[in-house]
Amino acid sequence: MNLVRFRQTWQRLVTENRFHRGLLIALLATNLLTLSALMQAERTVVLVPPILESQVNVARASASQEVKEAWGLFVTELLGNVTPTNAPFLRRTLEPLLSPSLRRAVAGILDDQVEALQRDRVSVRFAPELVQYEADSDRVRVSGQQVITGPGADPVTRPRTYEVRVAFRNYRPLITYLDAYQDARERQGRGADPADDVASAASAQ
Repeated sequence: MNLVRFRQTWQRLVTENRFHRGLLIALLATNLLTLSALMQAERTVVLVPPILESQVNVARASASQEVKEAWGLFVTELLGNVTPTNAPFLRRTLEPLLSPSLRRAVAGILDDQVEALQRDRVSVRFAPELVQYEADSDRVRVSGQQVITGPGADPVTRPRTYEVRVAFRNYRPLITYLDAYQDARERQGRGADPADDVASAASAQ
């Protein structure tokens, strides 16, 4: 009697052991599949960029319109408010955001602008009024008023527009196009080459 019960108990234990072993193998397989899927999946990073107060999603090589508008406004406010005092800070802030093709040109723009400000003893301030996004060109257009003030003279106010293209590389913003002009007629007369636009923007500051 005891031997029969022992055999039944032993067989039940062996069966349960085999079942648990199979279950563990299945769980291990599902964990490996999940790990493989996570490693191959496109990650999405949640950021709060300048200007925006709400969370936004940024993929490896793309971002929403709101993110691009925020970065475009951030860059134009830096470029539009250069002084001899803050120029070194602006260069350090902007250079990591600029593509290699723009980095040297923008550095030259800042140097020329600071030299002109010191020579003419004037200050320049940009007040943005409108931010627009063009899906066809993937550019952010920031329009506003540029105010130039100097000693013994009334402030001079004129329209000013910046165009910025914000790309994303490995979740980081990268400025690949930058232009500045007073009106649409000036923009159309210069053509559409980014390098020429940057050079023209330097003389127009």
